[in-house]
Amino acid sequence: MSNIVTYSSAYTLVPTYECFNRCAYCNFRVDPGADSWLSLEEASNRLQAAGAIEALVLSGEVHPASDRRKKWIDHIYKLCKLSLDLGCLPHTNAGPLSWTEMEYLKQVNVSMGLMLEQLTPMFQQTVHRHAPSKSPTLRLQQLEWAGQLQIPFTTGLLLGLGETAVDWQETLDAIASLHRQYGHIQEVILQPHQPGQRQILDRAACHDALLLEAVSLAKATLPEDIVIQIPPNLIRSPEMLAACVAAGARDLGGIGPWDEVNPDYPHHRLHDLRQLLAAQGYELELRLPVYPHHDRWLSASLQAGVQAWRQRLSQRLPYQEGQARSDL
Repeated sequence: MSNIVTYSSAYTLVPTYECFNRCAYCNFRVDPGADSWLSLEEASNRLQAAGAIEALVLSGEVHPASDRRKKWIDHIYKLCKLSLDLGCLPHTNAGPLSWTEMEYLKQVNVSMGLMLEQLTPMFQQTVHRHAPSKSPTLRLQQLEWAGQLQIPFTTGLLLGLGETAVDWQETLDAIASLHRQYGHIQEVILQPHQPGQRQILDRAACHDALLLEAVSLAKATLPEDIVIQIPPNLIRSPEMLAACVAAGARDLGGIGPWDEVNPDYPHHRLHDLRQLLAAQGYELELRLPVYPHHDRWLSASLQAGVQAWRQRLSQRLPYQEGQARSDL
């Protein structure tokens, strides 16, 4: 097993925090109509100041039946195009999309993502009771469409919300099956629940032992070319982070100024993560939001931007990062 652990230098752009879902654990959303959408000018200022490679376009969801849906999708497209023009590589996660919407956004994204979360219908009676777009069937369809459209994709599981190891296995099996058919899944995120100040759910944090068990199960279940990702800011101790890496986790996700979805849990400094991993015999390495074996799926213009970054990183040429991230 490789001793390399990867991360992405990312800045999160939020087109809007408004969302028609009401997930019980959410610390992100506001009610529809209660938020001003991020302007292109402000997005440009933020990206240029951040100096990140990945532009993570992470949005609340406008209802599919809303007369503002097309305007919202077009706005996401423009944010991604702007990111490309500024030299960043966009990755969009905006909830379930139609086939046409996915095909449209593929033109301006080097990869995309959607958390599968869990296939168990139990969540629809509990934490997703007021979140219709969290339907497991709907989300599984997205993963299949992403494969058919040859979109490099990230998905993942939520942990510690009342599900069982049997539920994990079912969800991991479904991801593995689709990947064996299409080869499009880059990473599977294992995201432990950590309570935030704004959520309505009264539930304790995911136990460390559950996370470690989930990493081991994912390692045993997923094809070897799917990378297991863990969010270090949601892991409560350095020892548990090291244990998860030893069990097979090999990616730390996007590291940026802050975590928009979990604002109560700041990202670690890269220097600290490097030291922690080095003490266990691992090396932290920067990656792009698209993996090399998926470059051929991208348009010529997207490939040009990706290859420029690959050449720059292979030559160890410096780039200016924001103050939250101090080195390559």
